[in-house]
Amino acid sequence: MLEVEKWLHSRIGLNFRSGLGRMQRAVDLLGNPEQTYPIIHVTGTNGKGSTIAFMRELFVSHGKKVGTFTSPHIISIHDRICINGEPISDADFIRLADQVKAMEQRLLETHDQLSFFELLTLIALLYFKEQGVDLVLLEVGIGGLLDTTNVVTGEIAVITSIGLDHQETLGNSLAEIAGQKAGIFKSGKSAVIANLAPEAQMVCQKVAEDLRVTLYQADQDFSFKNGRFSSSLADLHPLKLGLEGAYQEENAALALQAFLLFMAQRDENVDQEAIRTALRTTRWAGRLEAITDHVYLDGAHNLPALERLVEFIQEKNQQGYQAQILFGALKRKDYGGMLIYLTEHLPNATLYVTSFDYQGSLEEQDLKGYTSIASYRDFIDHFEASAGEQDLLFVTGSLYFISEVRAYLMASDSFD
Repeated sequence: MLEVEKWLHSRIGLNFRSGLGRMQRAVDLLGNPEQTYPIIHVTGTNGKGSTIAFMRELFVSHGKKVGTFTSPHIISIHDRICINGEPISDADFIRLADQVKAMEQRLLETHDQLSFFELLTLIALLYFKEQGVDLVLLEVGIGGLLDTTNVVTGEIAVITSIGLDHQETLGNSLAEIAGQKAGIFKSGKSAVIANLAPEAQMVCQKVAEDLRVTLYQADQDFSFKNGRFSSSLADLHPLKLGLEGAYQEENAALALQAFLLFMAQRDENVDQEAIRTALRTTRWAGRLEAITDHVYLDGAHNLPALERLVEFIQEKNQQGYQAQILFGALKRKDYGGMLIYLTEHLPNATLYVTSFDYQGSLEEQDLKGYTSIASYRDFIDHFEASAGEQDLLFVTGSLYFISEVRAYLMASDSFD
């Protein structure tokens, strides 16, 4: 496995936005595995992982064999490629990576070598074909239109949110970014979108109209409010969610609408009790995850995600809890803007900033003006040992930071 990971990591940084010709040729050489199962294709600035987690549980609860491809991973690279929540095994990963490596020799006759994300995507597509899945929930890497995954034809496209992130790649306005994300809409298929800002909503509506896509819009065609889901496909209540945060109702609404649409398109029955259980038991590592009684992990790695985290912390403050925040991020992100936002909107929460082991993380010289923590491990250990009943620690920032912290906590005897 080490050799395969070294091969994959040697391709990090090979990011291409020049079109999908190389990726299309690669899937053709592999026999088009992506055409052997239906796909729900999911994009969005935030909420992709949670929405996929809800959908996964909904489909599994109805006896489906569900492939999921998500990123980045929180625990291990295998977690990106799962069936019914179970990561791909070492043996399968290595064997399929070898198949992709062999295919690439032919690809190189006409195209450049594949990137890290392209290689992982191809391994996933092959694995899902081999395992005979009933459907695949496929998460976009960045954007949509030019994303590696956009060689597939999704039966249903889902847009979870549109905010300002990855502007250097996707554009500087919500309308431009919406154009990229609506790039996963496919002619004559269906799309389910969140309640977006008007300029983003208009772009999605225009793309849907041009492609004759049947469009379902949150708060127009379906809604989820105070534990009640309503659409032309079902009226369900009361519903309780396994993921914390009021905004998770928005993600659950998208998941439910896409699930019900998929089942209706195939004339398959749904079980209301199974739906209730699936939503109640959904978990998603590193996203507002209560890892202990006092410590939450949340990969709020951009400003729109941070806004949602702040809303949740404010709710906890109103309930009498005392919040502290431990923040770690990558230098290439707008960490300054995120720290200012936390300071302004949570003036009563103590904010600490730290570095972590991942290359490109903040260093001491980047942390001037904030309370710097040399070792997040020692800090968390001390907090957990001394925390009172109403004390909460929110560990947030980069998903790479969250992954590192989570691995430390799960391996620590004191957190068993």
